[in-house]
Amino acid sequence: MASERNRIITIANQKGGVGKTTTAINLATALAAIGERVLIVDLDPQGNASTGLGIQRRDRKLSSYDLLVGSHTVEEAAIDTAVPNLSIIPSTLDLLGLEMEISQQPDRVYRLKKALDQTGGLAYSYILVDCPPSFNLLTMNAMAAAHSVLVPLQCEFFALEGLSQLLETINQVRRGVNPSLDIQGIVLTMFDARNNLAQQVVNDVRTHLGEKVYRTLIPRNVRVSEAPSYGKPAILYDLKCAGSQAYLQLASEVIQRERQRKAA
Repeated sequence: MASERNRIITIANQKGGVGKTTTAINLATALAAIGERVLIVDLDPQGNASTGLGIQRRDRKLSSYDLLVGSHTVEEAAIDTAVPNLSIIPSTLDLLGLEMEISQQPDRVYRLKKALDQTGGLAYSYILVDCPPSFNLLTMNAMAAAHSVLVPLQCEFFALEGLSQLLETINQVRRGVNPSLDIQGIVLTMFDARNNLAQQVVNDVRTHLGEKVYRTLIPRNVRVSEAPSYGKPAILYDLKCAGSQAYLQLASEVIQRERQRKAA
């Protein structure tokens, strides 16, 4: 198993457009800003996390594909970003063909776990895995490797329906692949305080899942939406905007939960 100091958190939701990659980038940046050493593994073939951290496609000499096929190590594939203490293993379109390449291999769901098991000497405090917006072999690899899953959930009408499907998926992975997988927490994204429906969704999710739901609400925020086009996390693009401040609060909650877990 990867060293306990390498806390592996998979950020997943089979629904697209919920702020998954935005959460991965900005949570990682906030953790790095307070001195944690952080690695993002971009497992989405679209590579939005890589682009959002300013990693040009021409600079992605090695990627998470190379990690999963076993040709290179984490140390070889990781790239430093403009954020101190934050590295990323970028994504390329090669990932689209991975499922066909390894689907017959007996260890096909454990490829990422095997790669991350070798990171003990690299001393990352947190490894965040950004998943594609679907449940496929890439997401299975992420969940098989992780200690816990963080679920971004958009404050919209169908949120609870999609969440119940995802929680069942996590239970299936726990039963068949990774018995120690836990739910790190549910983070409510794209919250609009002017929208009564958004507040109702917040209330419903908190009623159903209680303490699993983070107190921090990530608001809809233009500056957060603009930041990826500049190849920057929102926290670097505009630290004072409401979205950046919310992700800093979320990072504090994540660390607080980790301390409580270790003390338990």
